[in-house]
Amino acid sequence: MTSTSALIACAMLAWVAQIVLGWWQLQRFNHAFDQLCLCGSVGVGRSGGRFKPRVVLALAFDKEEKVCAGFLLRGLTIFARPQPFTALNGMKREQLMTGVIFPKDPDIQTALSLAIEPKS
Repeated sequence: MTSTSALIACAMLAWVAQIVLGWWQLQRFNHAFDQLCLCGSVGVGRSGGRFKPRVVLALAFDKEEKVCAGFLLRGLTIFARPQPFTALNGMKREQLMTGVIFPKDPDIQTALSLAIEPKS
């Protein structure tokens, strides 16, 4: 096997591993999202860029528009997993002012502002 063939084989193996691990992360996200949907209407917000950790915040709202559950997915790699997020539980949608709640975390502020926007 030449060095070029070995390099191509390594690249193919890395590509397949990326696909499998990405699918695994998506399955974990979908499971957490399905569990959240059982709690009420759900809003999802995302922030981050290509080369900095992304933040995905999902919040479930009950019939009174209060946060009843949520999860946070934060990370740069496919090993990031949804973590329960209860810091906002019990707060009404109108009380969720992003600059006041997370003044030192602009990524969560951006995700929160998108998660609480009414969807049409």
